[in-house]
Amino acid sequence: MRLNRTLLSVALVVVALVIQVSVLARLHLPGAVPDLVLLTVLALALVYGHVGGALVGFGAGLLSDLAPPADHAAGRYALVLCVVGYLAGLARPENGRLKSATGPMAVVAVAAIGSTLLYAGVGALVGDTAARHVGLTGLLVSATVYDLLLAPFVVPGLMALARRADNDPLAETGSGVKAADVSAGWLSSGTGLRIGGQRGGLKARAAKARVARAGRIKGVKRL
Repeated sequence: MRLNRTLLSVALVVVALVIQVSVLARLHLPGAVPDLVLLTVLALALVYGHVGGALVGFGAGLLSDLAPPADHAAGRYALVLCVVGYLAGLARPENGRLKSATGPMAVVAVAAIGSTLLYAGVGALVGDTAARHVGLTGLLVSATVYDLLLAPFVVPGLMALARRADNDPLAETGSGVKAADVSAGWLSSGTGLRIGGQRGGLKARAAKARVARAGRIKGVKRL
């Protein structure tokens, strides 16, 4: 990932994690907790693509695993968000811009269900049966509803911010100036299209020399 993407992703994930732990986790809502970190990963994955989404998801999940009050094995949520970020990045449009809210909302719903199931599945493999005691169906429904309600206030703004940071006009201007310098140097160094002009000039001068030489020879013969 480029430097501006990395810095923006780290800043957004840290802010989302702080709000998640200090505010959303203390609301004591029935069922699951609104997952602001998941929505941040989804928003960035829809702009950066599957590779960037996987990297952001792994970093965000690892921070969530280490942030207190974490009560599960480190790396568990990192694996979940890495997979979710990768799959969400596959839904990224070619131009990076979404024409309607239907696509992102569908991605959020599928990600909320998929991340809950994958988290519960990984927990079952390591012997954590908390999801079974709480009720997996209630977690799925509540997680999907909460994330869908929170998504319109989070995902569009983060996507716009990521696109704006990704399209740096200074970088584009610099690259244009660099290209112009390279093309100017290409021509001034006697290569490229200038070669054709030089060759044409040499051929024209050689032809003139042959005509002049032929004229001098004919003049001698006439004498």
